[in-house]
Amino acid sequence: MNIDSQGLVQDPRVRLAISPNIERGPMTTVRGIVIHQTDSPTATSTLNSYRSPGANGAHFLIDRDGTIYQTASILKVTWHVGLLKARCLAEHRCAPIELRALQKFDPRGEHRREMAKAHPDRYPSNQDAIGIELVGQALPVDAPKDDDKAFEPVTAAQNASLQWLVRSLSLALGVAMTEVFRHPVVSRKNRTEAESAVWQ
Repeated sequence: MNIDSQGLVQDPRVRLAISPNIERGPMTTVRGIVIHQTDSPTATSTLNSYRSPGANGAHFLIDRDGTIYQTASILKVTWHVGLLKARCLAEHRCAPIELRALQKFDPRGEHRREMAKAHPDRYPSNQDAIGIELVGQALPVDAPKDDDKAFEPVTAAQNASLQWLVRSLSLALGVAMTEVFRHPVVSRKNRTEAESAVWQ
């Protein structure tokens, strides 16, 4: 994989569809990759949403047929992660003072405490993670609560493209495969998001 001075991937497998509205400023270091699902029916609907003023999005989008779009420069921050969960809790290594603070449900406070830590003591965040979206909806669409929905399975073509993209980015950017996560691992999202994604 060749990445040019603008942070754009130069490879026939990647189509450029850059959406400046989702770029939020410079990203000087990449420490991780976060895998998402769009909760939209098509790549076109996602690409159109990225053109809206103030839109949020990720650096790459993989369509159901495996087509890869680059939607933001890898030198730019995008807002795709949200509030971080405490990594020490998942890895059973929180200090007693952290465990006491985590007894109170306070996602914003938890995120603030996590962002004060150096990586890898925290999960990769918006400031230092590449985001990859896979087209797929959470169903049923009209469910009253997010937790009542389940994301569609990732297609075989999407997983094949995801494996190539993650491996290529990992090598090009020096990101360890241990720093690649599904969105609900690092942030409070629907637990089924990207559940069937396979990148190794």
